Amino acid sequence: MKALMVSILALGLMAPGLSAAQSGKVFGWVEKGSIEPEGIEVKIKLDTGAKTSSMHAEDLERFKKDGDEWVRFNIELEDIDSGKKKNVEVERKVVRNIKVRGAGGAERRPVVMMSMCIGDEVHKEQFSLNNRSKMNYPVLIGRSTLEHLGLVDVSKTFTSEPKCKK
Repeated sequence: MKALMVSILALGLMAPGLSAAQSGKVFGWVEKGSIEPEGIEVKIKLDTGAKTSSMHAEDLERFKKDGDEWVRFNIELEDIDSGKKKNVEVERKVVRNIKVRGAGGAERRPVVMMSMCIGDEVHKEQFSLNNRSKMNYPVLIGRSTLEHLGLVDVSKTFTSEPKCKK
């Protein structure tokens, strides 16, 4: 009887995660993605330790547009296939600002809505912008996106190509 109760409890605890699992999609811990609508292909790390997704951005410039706060930034990336560097200027409306505290003090980062193609689906999510040039992966996908994406197999990488309908 005790084993049956433990099994029922375990199933109940897993139930919230079934929606992503039911999709049947399994991704590696590193994948290729595409920033939309610009079509910029990037390497992304599926990071179960991060709540919010984060994206590499350089030369952040805040400005007002129609009374709203916007940010202009550059995304300098290495082309996945050729290895050549390319720089793309992007503008997005700021949806909120976050304060990040670290060993070097605190800093304020803008958070913007970005669309990211992963596999065959576009996910519109919030991304904090930060200079990640010293990091291995320019984009981190956090749990807020992962819960809609599917399962992550940490023993795999590059299991799918971005194939979203334009």
